[in-house]
Amino acid sequence: MTAWLEINDLRARVGDKTILNGLSLSIGAGEVHVIMGPNGSGKSTLSNVLCGNPHYEVTGGSVTFKGEDLLKLNVEERARLGIFLAFQSPVEIPGVSMATFMKYALNARRKAAGEKELDAVGFMKRIKVRAQALNVTDEMLKRPVNVGFSGGEKKRLETFQMAMLEPDFCILDEMDSGMDVDAVKVAGNGVKIMRSPERSFLVISHNIKFIREQIAPDKVHVLANGRVVADGGVELLDEVDKNGFAGFVKEAVA
Repeated sequence: MTAWLEINDLRARVGDKTILNGLSLSIGAGEVHVIMGPNGSGKSTLSNVLCGNPHYEVTGGSVTFKGEDLLKLNVEERARLGIFLAFQSPVEIPGVSMATFMKYALNARRKAAGEKELDAVGFMKRIKVRAQALNVTDEMLKRPVNVGFSGGEKKRLETFQMAMLEPDFCILDEMDSGMDVDAVKVAGNGVKIMRSPERSFLVISHNIKFIREQIAPDKVHVLANGRVVADGGVELLDEVDKNGFAGFVKEAVA
């Protein structure tokens, strides 16, 4: 299968601290990949670099997505290309309701893709279907984006945004953190209903139970010292569950 996302020998730093040290990874269309690793291994740095966060400096390597040189594109261009990041700590937008935010965001994505913008009727039909599937209430849609919500509610709304925008490549960075059991199931259901031969996922998580039961990935990768040190299927989860990351860290510094 031809890789949609191709990362080769990627190196990046924040300030004087190098975090990614020659990371390589390939993700094909329709695939769901999980990245695990100890704190400080580079997981969130990778997600920020892929989305173009200017605080992270790429010092080497290459990243292509659907044949495009991702590193030459700014944040907005990457979003228009179909890349979506669900944040660990979703940003608050006071004064803008979730429904209004989603209408503008969705139509901006459709316009960039050369598609006709949705009118009010079409938008309300779409938002109703997605909200019901993910237990997002009318009251949540009327409130300002992420303002006054619990951590679990914010993560649920991130999943809802993903379902509304239907991006081609979804990066889910610790989306299960701060969630109760029911919210975790809702988030997992969002991934399940969006799985498609035309959509790929990169899921970053420490939660083996969440990964196994809610994500069911095609491939699992372990990061240590800023690079991938192990690849495999779900059987790799068993090894991490049994032995932790200590052995992988030793391999990374050997």
